[in-house]
Amino acid sequence: MLEKKPYPIEQIYVPVRRAKTLDQQRVLELAKDILKNGQRTPIQLRIDDKRFVLIEGLHRLEAIRALGGDTIEAYLVRARMH
Repeated sequence: MLEKKPYPIEQIYVPVRRAKTLDQQRVLELAKDILKNGQRTPIQLRIDDKRFVLIEGLHRLEAIRALGGDTIEAYLVRARMH
């Protein structure tokens, strides 16, 4: 089972292909919702060397960054070993 934990925003890398999908209007709407209700859905990250790579949750990440947050709730997804 995945464990939800806070992760430092400064250590999260956003792949270029994912960053191109950013919609600033959606970020603003999410920021307003997060101010009112808090972060309800964690983002998903994976480990790559000494940083975390964003898998899911770009708009949530950018909304919390816009609000001045230092950390974000996330699930760390690990690859399965076969």
